[in-house]
Amino acid sequence: MAFDQALLEALPRLGRPVLRFYGWTAPAATFGYFQKFAEVERATLLRPLIRRPTGGGVVPHDADWTYSLAFPAGHEWHSLRADESYRRTHAWIQGAFAILGSQTELADCCKKSAPGQCFVGHEKFDLLWHGRKIAGAAQRRNRFGLLIQGSVQPPPLPPTRSDWERTMIAAAPPPSGWTEFAPDKPLLDRVTELMAQKYLQPAYNQKR
Repeated sequence: MAFDQALLEALPRLGRPVLRFYGWTAPAATFGYFQKFAEVERATLLRPLIRRPTGGGVVPHDADWTYSLAFPAGHEWHSLRADESYRRTHAWIQGAFAILGSQTELADCCKKSAPGQCFVGHEKFDLLWHGRKIAGAAQRRNRFGLLIQGSVQPPPLPPTRSDWERTMIAAAPPPSGWTEFAPDKPLLDRVTELMAQKYLQPAYNQKR
């Protein structure tokens, strides 16, 4: 979470979009910036609980595939309505799964979910496999750019995660020209600062 916030803040300096894949060393859960901690505690047994810099509900991180997308202010995606950037993100993932032989669909409507839980029920443009939600995302737009944080709960007998990541890069929508990203020292220093001062602090995670 610290890395994604640091990435968002660095976008004016980076000047280009970034797709980041990352994973979890142990089961955990993240929850939306505006959620109430007491409600989140009741919604999942997973620990630790970490407040995201984006909105949305409770997302379990155990066997999921997580990623983030960041676009600087002035990029086409930054000017999109939230529902359109959400649709494009999941259409991108849908295309990658199609290349790998897994057929999915974008939800055309909503199915009621448990309060605050991301993968119980679904919203419009969530990615579905046989009617079950397998991909959701949360967003944050500000003067720096657009940050999208997403989670994929892969369907049974999926491609490998590494195959999916390679296909996501190959299936990236225009504009083309995505290149490998290596975080520099200022960005990594900011990550360390945010971890110590914010994301590892109970006062931040439990502030609501």
